[in-house]
Amino acid sequence: MTHLAFDGGQSALRLRVLPTRTTAEGPGHTHTPQSLQATLQAIRQTATKAGIPEQPRTPTTTRAAATTPGGSEWVEVVALGLTGFPADPVVARQLAAGIADVLQAKEVRLTQDMVTAHAGALPGGYGVVVAAGTGLVCLAVDRDGGWYKVDGHGYLFGDAGSAFAIGRAGLVAVQRARDGRGPETALAETALDPIALYPSPTLVDDVARFAPEVLRCAAEQDAIAQRIVTCAATDIAETITTAVARLAGNEPVPVACVGGLFAGAGDQLTEPLRALLPKRAHLTAPAGNSLDGAERLATEPPGPYADLLVIHHT
Repeated sequence: MTHLAFDGGQSALRLRVLPTRTTAEGPGHTHTPQSLQATLQAIRQTATKAGIPEQPRTPTTTRAAATTPGGSEWVEVVALGLTGFPADPVVARQLAAGIADVLQAKEVRLTQDMVTAHAGALPGGYGVVVAAGTGLVCLAVDRDGGWYKVDGHGYLFGDAGSAFAIGRAGLVAVQRARDGRGPETALAETALDPIALYPSPTLVDDVARFAPEVLRCAAEQDAIAQRIVTCAATDIAETITTAVARLAGNEPVPVACVGGLFAGAGDQLTEPLRALLPKRAHLTAPAGNSLDGAERLATEPPGPYADLLVIHHT
């Protein structure tokens, strides 16, 4: 029986087909009530790239016996962790039902990308995971299953320390240096014109893509870039400290840092971060990534994440 695991971010939508472990990547997205159809199209497009054929609409009563044109059994469970998971429960249920329809799946388990990040990084289910890519969100899960979300408020009102935040700070420094309002910086040597990004339909992603340049210049001892990276580490430490404080007791708390930003920055970000964390926080190497977490949610009981899932049956 086929299971599908999706990890959906602003930059890309990734899929793993189980048990074959075939993978595919599709367009990223940020879901809004107005973009439900676009989200479904991105999911369908990614599934097609992975070799999951589009099925004719089959009555629910006959699905259990149905097979794909290639002879494989119908999709049993789809688990998805999506950026921009709908805050409105009604819209979330509509999205889950739509996913079941476009993939002709028996069961859909839909949740936020922070949940799949946590499930992949800390299989034990206890601890704090901060996921940083274009955006940033932190999830703490306690021994009793209680959970606490910190940040993840989007590029305008949150996501402190994210690739977007670093990229934006870098581009501000570029403009200040070019104007003469700010200090000179190697960042200003970029051929990029930040003002030209305003009309871009992928503005947030475009800005976040400047973060690696900030990290490169910081590694080359550019003072302005170093200041930006230090500020990002301070912001992330504040988020983690807040999350750890929400967990009961005084025992050590495993803290895993996952996502493209940490993968690209490595010790350049984690070392200053480590020095800023409280004693209870113990940085732990993640056991896996968000796609591994989605696989776990697609193939195992929900466990501590049950209250964080929207489950749709057909």
